[in-house]
Amino acid sequence: MTVLFDGIASGMLLFLISVGLSVTLGLMNFVNLAHGSFAMVGGYVCVTLLNKAGVPFLACLPLAALATALVGVALERTLYRRLYTATHLDQVLFSLALVFMSMSAMQYFFGAQQQPLNLPDFLKGQINLPGLDMGIYRLFLIAVSLLIAFGLQRMVSGTRFGAQLRASVDNPRTARGVGINVERIFTLTFALGSALAGLGGAMGVEMLGLDPGFPVKYIVYFLIVVAVGGSGSITGSLVASLILGVVDVAGKYYVPQVGSFVIYAVMVVMLVFRPQGLFGRMAAR
Repeated sequence: MTVLFDGIASGMLLFLISVGLSVTLGLMNFVNLAHGSFAMVGGYVCVTLLNKAGVPFLACLPLAALATALVGVALERTLYRRLYTATHLDQVLFSLALVFMSMSAMQYFFGAQQQPLNLPDFLKGQINLPGLDMGIYRLFLIAVSLLIAFGLQRMVSGTRFGAQLRASVDNPRTARGVGINVERIFTLTFALGSALAGLGGAMGVEMLGLDPGFPVKYIVYFLIVVAVGGSGSITGSLVASLILGVVDVAGKYYVPQVGSFVIYAVMVVMLVFRPQGLFGRMAAR
């Protein structure tokens, strides 16, 4: 039961970071392999505010998300929007260049060492039940991730903004013709995806660690979530993250000698039978 709980917590953290990539890749049709860099920025903002400025941890989280969103907006307006109509190869090469530039920048300013993160006392410790030890911070992580998943699903499928976003992606020319500001919609969407990455990166420092190599270490995990869950599907990202989180933790616990092989095997099997992902791409309505 403890392994299952830790797997769920790991999956929810994976969802929190990767759902922003699902938004930009699935709903904007942009292959942003630099998504892990935005998560890294959120993590560094969090540890800097916490350790050097003395800002309370719960206040660091929204500030990290906001700072990452601002970085995302700046890059979207100056660089990313120039490549919306480019080929996926161009987008991949561009975003990979940003990854290595961000890694070098973080190593220059913060060094190559792991960054420490001291959680507040009320998020430390465990709740011990018969056969189950639940970390308080992991419970907090699960609760936050569930709230975000519900809010995102509601926003994408049940609001005017979500409808405008799907219309802007499916047919931007027609969307402009009916009065939708496609450029603003894309900017807001990119800011949202960046903010979610930053929040996930800030909350993930305690579990994943933080150093300049973060984007390269975990980008494959984020891509697996999007591929298995279905590009653009919030529900798919959540389900895929939970499955992969539980499988990954259980595999490393029971058969540690195979490392991450289990999670890749699950991905291959799922994509063989469901190449479009568990839920596929959200269709316009």
